[in-house]
Amino acid sequence: QVQLVESGGGLVQAGGSLRLSCAASGRTFSSYAMGWFRQAPGKAREFVSAISWGGGTQYTDSVKGRFTISRDNAKNTVYLQMNSLKPEDTAVYYCAARSKGRSIIATEYEYWGQGTQVTVSS
Repeated sequence: QVQLVESGGGLVQAGGSLRLSCAASGRTFSSYAMGWFRQAPGKAREFVSAISWGGGTQYTDSVKGRFTISRDNAKNTVYLQMNSLKPEDTAVYYCAARSKGRSIIATEYEYWGQGTQVTVSS
């Protein structure tokens, strides 16, 4: 069982930055692929970024060059550094864990956090 707790969301002006953190319980964190997804009001949950247990990363096109995913296995934590934020980045951001390789498909992740709100004002 893996429990995930996100933090770091908030209100920021366009062009600003935020760093989201996702703290995981369990001693097998390093063996999990981790993903970040987001869901805006009235929209489906969408893939943002993922990182494999070995450190390989993947991003959706709209955040490439602006967002960076990373993980610290010693701290059981995955991060999402978000720079040059845009109003369209406004959403609830969720982290997720998958016991197999990274994926862009939300239903393939076994564990989810409760989400953290990110609001970008114009």
